[in-house]
Amino acid sequence: MRERIGCGFVGVVALGLLGFTVGCGKSEPYVPGLGEIMSLQQMRHAKLALAGEARNWELAAYELDELSEGFDDVVRFHPTHKDSPVAPKDAIPRMVTEPIASLRAAVDKKDVSAFLEAYDALTSACNNCHRATNFGFNIVQRPAANPYPNQVFVIAQK
Repeated sequence: MRERIGCGFVGVVALGLLGFTVGCGKSEPYVPGLGEIMSLQQMRHAKLALAGEARNWELAAYELDELSEGFDDVVRFHPTHKDSPVAPKDAIPRMVTEPIASLRAAVDKKDVSAFLEAYDALTSACNNCHRATNFGFNIVQRPAANPYPNQVFVIAQK
């Protein structure tokens, strides 16, 4: 007879793969923590820089969309956060909307100079937001190296 997998294990697997618990008599949706969302934002921020520097505009557009969705998730799931004097629901739209729009324009134009300028403005906005929300110890920057050696950022010209 096969051993039965415990409800806890099934819940953990479903939580990770589907975003909510299944089959354990619970229907509470999974809510990612702010740290989880921001870790993904850090990855997207780095990949966006690498894609733009490589002039891989399709990948840059994709990472920018993902980054925007991540900011939306912060506002949705963490409109306020602990002892932050400024609510993320207020800080994020006020601080990142313009830099994201500038990045979108630079990606659409395929303009690497404008991209780098807008990317640096977004990075500055991120750091300003961190300071405003009591996370000033978390400083982001352009990636100094590619932390994703298994991903090709420079594409062959067609």
